[in-house]
Amino acid sequence: MPLNIFQNIINWFKTPVEQAAGGPDPRLAAAVTFLSRWLLPLLAIVIVVRIAVSLLRWKREPEVWGHIALPGGIMLPINHWENLIGRAKGADILINYPSVSRNHAVLVREDDGSWTITDLRSKTGMKINGKDVSGSHKLGYSDKLSLGGVDMRLIPASAEERKEGAFYRTKPGARIRPFSTFLLITLFQLVTAAALVVNVESDALIRIPISFLVLCAVMWVYYLVVRSLRRTGFEVESIAFFLSTIGFAVIASSSPAALYKQLAAFGIGLAVFIVLGWLLRDLGRSVKLRWFMAAGALGLLALTLLFGREVYGAKNWIFIGPLSIQPSEIAKIAFVYAGAATLDRLMMKRNLWMFLLLSAGCIGMLALMNDFGTAAIFFVTFVVIAFLRSGDFSAILLSGAGAGLFGFLVFKFKPYVLNRFRAWRKVWDYAATLGYQQTRTLTYAASGGLLGVGLGNGWLKHVAAADTDLVFGFLCEEWGLLVALCAVVAIIVLAVFCVKSAGQGRSSFFVISACAAMCMLTVQTMLNVFGSVDILPLTGVTFPFVSNGGSSMISSWGLLAFVKAADTRQNASFAIKLEKRLKGKGAGGA
Repeated sequence: MPLNIFQNIINWFKTPVEQAAGGPDPRLAAAVTFLSRWLLPLLAIVIVVRIAVSLLRWKREPEVWGHIALPGGIMLPINHWENLIGRAKGADILINYPSVSRNHAVLVREDDGSWTITDLRSKTGMKINGKDVSGSHKLGYSDKLSLGGVDMRLIPASAEERKEGAFYRTKPGARIRPFSTFLLITLFQLVTAAALVVNVESDALIRIPISFLVLCAVMWVYYLVVRSLRRTGFEVESIAFFLSTIGFAVIASSSPAALYKQLAAFGIGLAVFIVLGWLLRDLGRSVKLRWFMAAGALGLLALTLLFGREVYGAKNWIFIGPLSIQPSEIAKIAFVYAGAATLDRLMMKRNLWMFLLLSAGCIGMLALMNDFGTAAIFFVTFVVIAFLRSGDFSAILLSGAGAGLFGFLVFKFKPYVLNRFRAWRKVWDYAATLGYQQTRTLTYAASGGLLGVGLGNGWLKHVAAADTDLVFGFLCEEWGLLVALCAVVAIIVLAVFCVKSAGQGRSSFFVISACAAMCMLTVQTMLNVFGSVDILPLTGVTFPFVSNGGSSMISSWGLLAFVKAADTRQNASFAIKLEKRLKGKGAGGA
């Protein structure tokens, strides 16, 4: 019986072809295309607006997890799970005493509600209950803490403060039902599949309905399973499902034979998203894995450097039989993970220097592969992580000087790289050579107007890299400017949400990893979009979730896990344990 139902669905999609003896009915194709050109932009706008409102409309004051009581009755609130204590302006708990070091100690809250304090090799030291201590030690509410001779105590949050924190955690997203958003995405997927079926070659008709039905089914299975676990926040994943739908349509139009491969990559990416979310639930485990992740990032790039094959001028692909893998995409996940895993070593210079060596190794190997687009993404991410970890603008200036020197050496020893810049902002002067791709992209993108020429009806797909590096132009042509901008706005919404979440972040690891991951996704999107329309040089990077490429799809889902983990709303982040379970462990509803 199930097989018969499935066959009937396939036959329903094949009907236009059978009626037309090798091609869809022109009248049916015209009607479906006309309706989809208006309906898809409308659905895209509604979906993105719903998600944006649900993510960005919430406002709240930082949660209070406790207080530091100073002499004279001064009470300083503790607003994070990891807090830098010192007299530096950027300290989470500012103690303006001359005897206190600028970066004196880090106070860390564990999942079970206990606290650990770590001395950051301060000049004046640390005492607990009158005893000199160094390194990390547990700190109870009855303990007397002394930093630089300044006595203080750790005071728990009041019942009223805990109640207020719980109220604001449960408030965001309550007005926007995720079920309705998923229904809209499903309708978006069905209309997209129908528009493609009537406009593509007959040999792709089976692949398209199967791919979109599986995509839809996986999306709903994920929703039902996660919802059964009493999780309520689905906005981050909704953006990924929305963009992935557009990506599947791009592949169905340009290279339908790759649909099943992309579907497999989608499934693997979602699995990586879930597994990584589970790993992020335990901060101690995250610290232990940082060396493995660092070795993984370096190892993947080293393997590519040794065994990679050059494609379009960059030696960044490894071929295993019929499969092709871009290890640098997977290395992005490991790089962010290792770079953010600071915890109690948040402000230690030794830890920062280790990350500097990791970054230099990754960027250097990418340069040797001639993958300068990905190298630029890694460098910008390095700057973001370095600043968030040190809070020092001098680190940024030093990094900028290093980048300038690196760029000079690249142009000195690899002068052919300048060819990529020769046509920049002058592509029409090189329309037949260096500017061939971008001039065609600009022409066909303009022809799409606001609503596009219809899915499967574009001509840019005949240009090399149209479904990867030039995919923004592809969207403008077939989908129209409105949908193309919706895809960009979806990434921007994630970035803004990430910044807002950082201000309420419980752990520096969640904050740094989310900002770093979102930095990668944003810079990648910017390079793809601006490179397509000649605002920036064409660098050969993909649009997250949208561009054709299995490695890029897996990487995008992996980076999204860090953004999801930084969500501080109650029952929204899979990295934060449910309140009921924490109460059972004595966490007091953390």
